[in-house]
Amino acid sequence: MSRYRIDAREDQKAITAKPNYLEGTSPTGGRISFTNYYMEQNEQPFFGICGEFHYSRYNEKLWEDELIKMKMGGINIVCTYIFWNIHEEIEGEYDWSGRRNLRQFIELCAKHDLQVIIRIGPFCHGEIRNGGMPDWLYGQPYEVRSNDERYLVHVRRLYNQISEQVQGLLFKQGGPIIGTQIENEHGHSAAQWAMTTGISNQWMTTGLDGEAHMRLLKQIAVEAGIVTPLYTCTAWGGANAPADEMLPLWGGYSHWPWIYYEHDRFGEMREHPATPEYIFRDKHNNAIPKSYNFEPMYVPEDYPYACCEMGGGMTPFYRYRFDFPYISVPAMTGIKVAEGCNLIGYYMYHGGSNPTGKRELYLNDLATPKITYDFNACIGEFGQVRESYHRTRLQHYSYRTFEQWLCLTKTILPGDTSAMDPYDTETLRYAVRAADGSGLLFINNYQDHAVTHDLSVEDGVTVVTREKEIRFPLEGPLKLGKDSYAMLPYRFNLDGIMLEQATVQPITRLESEGVIYYFFSSPQGMPPEFVFASDTVTVVEAGAAQVVERDSVTVVYPTVGDLQPISLRSSSGQLVRIVTLTDAESLDFWKAELWGKERIVLTSSNLLVGNDQVKLEITGSDEIVLRVFPDFEELPHTLGGELVERTKQGLFTEYRFRIPTREVRFELERVADYRAIVSFPQDALDGMKEALLRINYKGDIGYAFVGNELVNDNFSNGNTWEIGLKHIGDRLTERGLNLYISPIRRGSSVNSNTTMAGWSENAAESNAQLDDISVESVYELVLNRG
Repeated sequence: MSRYRIDAREDQKAITAKPNYLEGTSPTGGRISFTNYYMEQNEQPFFGICGEFHYSRYNEKLWEDELIKMKMGGINIVCTYIFWNIHEEIEGEYDWSGRRNLRQFIELCAKHDLQVIIRIGPFCHGEIRNGGMPDWLYGQPYEVRSNDERYLVHVRRLYNQISEQVQGLLFKQGGPIIGTQIENEHGHSAAQWAMTTGISNQWMTTGLDGEAHMRLLKQIAVEAGIVTPLYTCTAWGGANAPADEMLPLWGGYSHWPWIYYEHDRFGEMREHPATPEYIFRDKHNNAIPKSYNFEPMYVPEDYPYACCEMGGGMTPFYRYRFDFPYISVPAMTGIKVAEGCNLIGYYMYHGGSNPTGKRELYLNDLATPKITYDFNACIGEFGQVRESYHRTRLQHYSYRTFEQWLCLTKTILPGDTSAMDPYDTETLRYAVRAADGSGLLFINNYQDHAVTHDLSVEDGVTVVTREKEIRFPLEGPLKLGKDSYAMLPYRFNLDGIMLEQATVQPITRLESEGVIYYFFSSPQGMPPEFVFASDTVTVVEAGAAQVVERDSVTVVYPTVGDLQPISLRSSSGQLVRIVTLTDAESLDFWKAELWGKERIVLTSSNLLVGNDQVKLEITGSDEIVLRVFPDFEELPHTLGGELVERTKQGLFTEYRFRIPTREVRFELERVADYRAIVSFPQDALDGMKEALLRINYKGDIGYAFVGNELVNDNFSNGNTWEIGLKHIGDRLTERGLNLYISPIRRGSSVNSNTTMAGWSENAAESNAQLDDISVESVYELVLNRG
């Protein structure tokens, strides 16, 4: 008998009437509502996928393509902070222009069918100066984040200003804004008052007046006209979260740089602990009212378990530099969904750069870089796409494809996981979500800050259903690669064909000319296997796949990597084709509506579909390969390149395009080991969508200036520092880029033993070195309908 067994016989989820404050109707009759477990859109289960993107931290001229990237990544709800101090840095002077143009940003979301949750503060944190509170609030004769009317008069003005910007864009008015987050971590977290740090290190209050303050803020928002179907608040850490008026939201991060915030570099905190985030829990179960990082002040099953801050990355703090593992993000996603989350949210999903201020030049939190807020997010500060973007995209496709069923499934654990040690990477971590006998087996083999390894479980994993015991795999050990994750289906109905079990992950479903196509990916290190109920299927064409008839099941071992589908026919005559991709191939998988037809695209380029155009971004190459199914009805017109070859590749039609490229010319003047001037000719960046200056260096902090303006900075962690150049524009070619590396000092001391006010610093060792500098070009090919 397998050591790893899970009893999934009781898989009926208790789903009850929706909370009456979580609902709304649009002028066209569209409806948003909630059960106690998931969101509904037009009375149907809806799996929400939220991605945080701060409009004020990005060039407004580039918003549209970046929002399209988010949509292509599977995001259906954009969340954004409205930082008070960015809009009213000087008391009474509001600025909603340029990158502060909230209305334009939301209109672009609407244009691309992205819904929006606005996070209106007043306190936000978000690693911004004072957590978003204007400096002019400091020193006033009242406490911020309280019910003191002398404070609230300013909050009312802020909310009225926000309301003016969003009128006509609310869901009830036909717009995309479906939700409003009130405050952030009230009663739990605060920020430093930046104007005092370094003298008194003074922090503002974490918040006064408890839940009464949160309720009053919501009332003020409603009175101002910010009326949305959904109101939310953060709930972790004992934050004030009145669940009867706003939906409490949760989250989790793999990296905690704030634990170093109070320590100097010789303090006690030497090594980051392994977080318990990657152990499966049940977050929607009255029998388990509290668990790690989840201590609700309400009955868990009364409201959905929803997240707004799953770590889509993390920003470095000065005291803690790290090489962020992008694989941690999809692992976190799998954990949260397995735990019962049907409304997931990434912070951040898209990185950015802090704007500069009018009175205080730098608006960053003092522990973080002054300009960069890349956050190691799925999409970076200059639109770079990371591995986490590709891997979570596959998960999002699956959640959305099967949302009508998935939202009904119940979390089932193999036992009490509360005492599991995060450092124990030998014991298998697994859970099930199931309903009516069918389900998904979730497996996690990732753990931050611990030693992991390839997994091999000799006796496999057994899921006990009401009808039978299902062993993964059918025979032999269960294998999974180091740091990987898996979501394996059982008793899955593929349009009349019963998939009894599989060691592959479902991606999506597509119907074309009466044939149903299912796409799966093979988890890293896990041999693929499909087991079908024989009385529901006939194998029509298996190609190179191995087919074995055994007892009452038909077992298919696909050959992955050739993109040849396996053709099956259901007992009712429906033709179903299955395509299995390798783990590497799956990262090139995209699904989108191209010119009126839903299609599958395989490409290593970034795919952007919008405005009746198909855009392909490619970095460091002159060739774009695009595999499409179903094929285009006619050859597309190209802009920015030419079609050089069109061939048939199994199910797909392959297009090869060539784009004109050229080397970016620049001159490098090394002023010192740690200083340099990079100069560019006038036409250096012509014909490029973006150009990334890539800098390798040794030191403490990298600074990049145009003239005396700081345009980017980087806390050194040993990785390459990237700076997008296009947004600097003409200033770059006119003035060049000045690079300065501040040194790491060891054994430093300050000498103030003089008769006058003289201070000097001496260091036993000082290290700052600019190594190599290069430019990587990003090109764009545009395809228009033929």
